[in-house]
Amino acid sequence: MENESYVKIISEWDIVEARQLGRNIAKELGFGTVDQARITTAISELARNIYLYAGEGEIHIECLHKFGRIGLKVTAMDQGPGIRDIRKVMEDGYSTSGGLGAGLPGVRRLMDNFDLISSPGKGTTIQVEKWLR
Repeated sequence: MENESYVKIISEWDIVEARQLGRNIAKELGFGTVDQARITTAISELARNIYLYAGEGEIHIECLHKFGRIGLKVTAMDQGPGIRDIRKVMEDGYSTSGGLGAGLPGVRRLMDNFDLISSPGKGTTIQVEKWLR
């Protein structure tokens, strides 16, 4: 298995492809079905945000091997408009798309680590990690 794979997000089909890639890699690494579902849900949300708000970007999925532990890192990157108020988008229930507002707070809960960097006019990079238990 390669250490890193990625999907360019341009259409809704790319969201499906990114989800499937994430599920397959998670399964190969030994994640159980519940964690596979958590990972694919997080990828789906991140890819959907790229599609809706930036128009295009990339989802990178990387295998992690640190301190004898195995994990998976997902990086969502775009050069979109960026997030003006990060604190606001991290509030439960906040939605600009009319969705449920589970969004980024939901992604943070599903994964073990969450890091968001965004600059208005320059884009957004979100990295999340899940570790095998």
